[in-house]
Amino acid sequence: MGIEFNELFDQWAESYDSTVAGLDLEYQDVFAGYKDILENVAARSAGFVVEFGVGTGNLTEKLMDGGMEVYGVEPSKGMREKVRRKFPELQLADGHFLEFPVPEEQVDTVVSTYAFHHLTDDEKGKALVQFHQLLGPNGKIVFADTVFVTELAKEAKIDEAEQKGFFRLARDLRTEYYSTIPNLMDLFYAAGFEVKFEQQNDFVWLMEAAKKER
Repeated sequence: MGIEFNELFDQWAESYDSTVAGLDLEYQDVFAGYKDILENVAARSAGFVVEFGVGTGNLTEKLMDGGMEVYGVEPSKGMREKVRRKFPELQLADGHFLEFPVPEEQVDTVVSTYAFHHLTDDEKGKALVQFHQLLGPNGKIVFADTVFVTELAKEAKIDEAEQKGFFRLARDLRTEYYSTIPNLMDLFYAAGFEVKFEQQNDFVWLMEAAKKER
């Protein structure tokens, strides 16, 4: 359920910002247009926001600059320490997509960037059901993450990475739980959401899902 990656993110906390800035050649395409992606997520968010996978607080900053109140959930101790230094006033909880202290406030938007793939598709479905219960009327989800149009498209990206000698990226694409648009559409719909997808770069898609009242 994502917590198996905590050690990796504890180690990555100090260098994460340089990676997303494009200084790691293997991941340049994954993080292409990173700032624009964060701005697109923030622009579609509103009200009281729960952010999963806060990381070093890059999206958090844009949400707060937009006047939103943010409740952050982050499983990595290293990342929590990093973001607390940047935003000591932030409400920040130790938790993950499936287990977290529920805020007392009514939640208007659930957001996340580059993190939902840490869950298997079964776990993604369970998380989305929880978010439907968590969100208030007219609530929505705004995620940006690596997603593939089909499994064949995913395999093609793995082959491309290996041909370039990007073996860390290829291993990442094989071992983490990157899903496809058809699978995710089914999961969002089953959980009570209408969802639309907007491509951000060669890897990342923005998912905006509006809550349907049952």
